[in-house]
Amino acid sequence: MELNLKKPLAIFDLETTGLNITQDRIIEISILKINPNGKEEKKYHRINPGIPVPEESTRFHGFTSDDLKDKPMFKEVAKEIARFLSGCDLAGYNAIKFDIPLLMEEFLRANVDFDLQNRHVIDVQNIFMKMEPRTLKGAYRFFCNKELDNAHSAEADTLATYEILKAQLSRYEQVEYEDRDGIVSTPIVNDVKALHDFSMQQHFADLAGQIIFNSEGQEVFHFGKNKGRTVEEVFTKDPSYYDWMMKGEFPLYTKKLITAIKFRMKGIGQQTTDGNKNRNT
Repeated sequence: MELNLKKPLAIFDLETTGLNITQDRIIEISILKINPNGKEEKKYHRINPGIPVPEESTRFHGFTSDDLKDKPMFKEVAKEIARFLSGCDLAGYNAIKFDIPLLMEEFLRANVDFDLQNRHVIDVQNIFMKMEPRTLKGAYRFFCNKELDNAHSAEADTLATYEILKAQLSRYEQVEYEDRDGIVSTPIVNDVKALHDFSMQQHFADLAGQIIFNSEGQEVFHFGKNKGRTVEEVFTKDPSYYDWMMKGEFPLYTKKLITAIKFRMKGIGQQTTDGNKNRNT
């Protein structure tokens, strides 16, 4: 089943030096952009991460530091990538928890303003794990009846993700899903917003799930001693908590969010986090 698109959908995959969103770096990025008229465009880069590639990561994707030493740094291609993604919704496999947060960290380090607001995000893994919990390789075999050759190559994984998404639309059309509250629906429909809504695990305010929206649309902490308390309440009663977070090893996007909340509390600048309007991440 072909995708029903109202604007371009960019499916992408990253290979990285590791799995730490704040410390690791991109070494390979592949993007497949599908336009509403069906035209496909591709963007691919191998990237010098600027830090050593650990041996355990090399065993996973095959890239060594020596392989990448003559490649451009991310900051050299960041604007090009941002332009290619302009106006696109996003899709990927485990994109919500890993690829998008890490990509945003790289954009922020490169001082490139890449706005996630007004973009829908489809996480093919979340759809798959909710309906048929397996790996990308297993998903490809299950949905497409093919073996995924060259797994852990960003380009191969990107193309496989695209094929799986289309196969999911066909397989799960009109299939009922029962959530934790016992509510039954048929959520897999050929609509990017509906797939975005079903892909989302929770209404994250940031990208790493450190801060989420509560039922009133307020940002609340989702970790530590202040879990469940609103960010504004904590910053009002304990202003040093903001400073502690800004000095800690939190993702840059999370720091950007709490700074926006702090400015909002003081009436400075524009409101950039709105639980009722901007639940795209």
